[in-house]
Amino acid sequence: MQENYKPLEIEAEVQAQWEKSGIFQASDDESKEKYFCLSMFPYPSGRLHMGHVRNYTIGDVISRYQRMQGKNVMQPMGWDAFGLPAENAAMKHNVHPATWTYENIDYMRNQLKELGFGYDWSRELATCDPSYYRWEQWFFLQLLEKDLVYKKTSAVNWCPNDQTVLANEQVIDGCCWRCDTAVEKKDISQWFLRITAYADELLTSLDKMPGWPEQVKTMQANWIGRSEGLEMTFAVDDELGDVEIYTTRPDTLMGVTYLAVAAEHPLALQAAKESVEINAFLTECRHTETSEAALETMEKKGINSGFKAKHPVTGELIPVWIANFVLMSYGTGAVMSVPAHDQRDYEFALKYGINIKQVIYSANDSDDSIAEHAFTDKGILRNSAEFDGLSSAEAVNAIAEKLEREGTGQRKINFRLHDWGVSRQRYWGAPIPIIYCDVCGTVPVPETDLPVELPKDVVLDGSNSPLVTHEAFLHADCPKCGKLAKRETDTFDTFMESSWYFARYASSKADSMLDASAKYWLPVDQYIGGIEHAILHLLYARFFTKLMRDEGLLVCDEPFNNLLTQGMVLMDGTKMSKSKGNTVDPQHLIAEYGADTVRLFIMFAAPPEQSLEWSDSGVEGGFRFLKRLWRQVHLHVDAGEFGSILDKQNLTGTEKELRRQVHYAIEKVTDDIGRRHHFNTAIATNMELLNTLSRFNDQGGNATAIRQEALETIVLMLYPIVPHICQELWKGLGKTEDINRTWPVADKSALVQDELQMIVQINGKLRGKIMVASTASKKEIEVLALAEQNVMRFLEGKTVKKLIVVPKKLVSIVV
Repeated sequence: MQENYKPLEIEAEVQAQWEKSGIFQASDDESKEKYFCLSMFPYPSGRLHMGHVRNYTIGDVISRYQRMQGKNVMQPMGWDAFGLPAENAAMKHNVHPATWTYENIDYMRNQLKELGFGYDWSRELATCDPSYYRWEQWFFLQLLEKDLVYKKTSAVNWCPNDQTVLANEQVIDGCCWRCDTAVEKKDISQWFLRITAYADELLTSLDKMPGWPEQVKTMQANWIGRSEGLEMTFAVDDELGDVEIYTTRPDTLMGVTYLAVAAEHPLALQAAKESVEINAFLTECRHTETSEAALETMEKKGINSGFKAKHPVTGELIPVWIANFVLMSYGTGAVMSVPAHDQRDYEFALKYGINIKQVIYSANDSDDSIAEHAFTDKGILRNSAEFDGLSSAEAVNAIAEKLEREGTGQRKINFRLHDWGVSRQRYWGAPIPIIYCDVCGTVPVPETDLPVELPKDVVLDGSNSPLVTHEAFLHADCPKCGKLAKRETDTFDTFMESSWYFARYASSKADSMLDASAKYWLPVDQYIGGIEHAILHLLYARFFTKLMRDEGLLVCDEPFNNLLTQGMVLMDGTKMSKSKGNTVDPQHLIAEYGADTVRLFIMFAAPPEQSLEWSDSGVEGGFRFLKRLWRQVHLHVDAGEFGSILDKQNLTGTEKELRRQVHYAIEKVTDDIGRRHHFNTAIATNMELLNTLSRFNDQGGNATAIRQEALETIVLMLYPIVPHICQELWKGLGKTEDINRTWPVADKSALVQDELQMIVQINGKLRGKIMVASTASKKEIEVLALAEQNVMRFLEGKTVKKLIVVPKKLVSIVV
């Protein structure tokens, strides 16, 4: 082997060998234990960033390690290719979104290959490819038949200038992010998936997922938000109907002093007919954002509707207010307001001079005053007529029983989770396969006509979706009556594509959505991605898995057995991002140090779940380590001492100790990578072992054999992390076995110590070290400790008051 480490030459050669051999192409093999390792696929933005590098290196390390365990490993890669950024880039650079997307895919694919990731490129997919989204369209139609898809009018953020719907994150300070026009709330007809039908299963299944971080499961549980409460009716009058509300605090019912309804509520709309002031307020509310975060932080405003509702217990007439913080899309569009026991209601009541009535008091004489803020704890009821003296828990049951007897309320389980709106008024997305006919109504596109392809001959100007005016796309014959009809011009939310892509990898060539291969490969054994995807993406992927299961396409209940959420890459304590101008280009680092150095640093700097602080010196340190490793192997190989047979029965003390450290390292690194995914400590253990080996000066047959064993072990254990250099070193060490299928096994006999080192302390300070036989008695250890030369020096002229032996660790002397 050559004397100097030349990473770029080595990496190009090794990558060519991998491509030629097809080592990473996976095939169904029932005789082997399968292992599906998957990192979240990227949006093809143009260039990889260090967050990508970290995510994909973690996945590649795990995949290579599992392959070395003899498992049938699949690690695929694809592209989350639809979405608004491509439209924006198309307008900015005057190119078609498809052109921009596919050019970026080509560039990023080459970057991934240069980093040496062992992907099965034969399974590559791009979600903007009609061969992919045709099955998404097909699946949508199956769900439509099962009534798991429906269309309804719902409030959205609307930009009146661009004539388009905006996502919550595209509304900045109440204005459109692009043109700065004040955003309105607008009701439009949209398609929804009935995810609420699976809410209970999505929640209870979390208890059967030990391989997921508790933090992520908690976030999902909170998002699903199961609650037990009471649904009740506040009567208004026969013509206007009643106000239905749901509350999780029925114990506060006797403290209700007003109802709050949404600006779109029928009572609000009726009130606006009679009042110019109310009509103006409703117009103002239409410019309110719809996100929960915005509702929490914005100024709470309201106006009295003039209507009154009848309290279901007391019969008292309660004023009905219209409030900007209540949305029709949440629950019934009305809430009962108890200002004494809800801080938002309290502040609203103070602002508008509404009565505040306290009905819950502390059960243990703690501060329950409402002079400065609402009392939100549970406690004992007062001022509550027949319910006085009951605890909150007792009152919930008593009030529920009363309203159920009288037919004005019923107990109900609710979920915070709402059905998933999948319509987007955008061009660059998968078309929704629906046709609207004046005669036949809403008609599904026949399966034989799928895919409904996105037309390419469009011009994007930043306003309406070009599909709305694209005559060739828009007009179609009705599949039922043959009359001229119109296509749906909305496209799917891009979460649709990312909710099932993992399954398509298993059936990438199938002429169906999924085939039998998906039942072999699914669920994914290890999924890796950022914590920022902990809620929506993962929840939708879980939902789709259950839908595909119920369609007979899968046999698993959950998509991912194990989930690893990696931390961010930081520079000077701040997340790397293009907008902050603090990114590091992986391409530059690869050109200077090689891919292995980049991989080594990114795995060594921190455990995967923690944030990683970027360090130029850390990268340089990783490069120096790889050069030391290369030099150690070269010196050994250059000496030409191969073929020595290890005589385990005749080892010197230093030979035994080195061999013990080698096999201790095997046990530790195996656990670090295989179970704990603590790649940084696995690397540190190999660094320590290489340092120990560099100090090993024994000569002779056994010493040479142990040196060979130690170098082989280090190379094998580092291979998942720095595969190019290790494959070359493996060959240099004279090994012909496939490194991709070989993992060292610890020799238990080598771990048995004849001697061990113990430290000696005097009054808590280290004063010496002794080697003792592993079978030495307490008395023998005491004698050796007191006879240690440095210890004797510190004991001179002093009296030993106490001597404590901690087996296999230390001797503590007190003077």
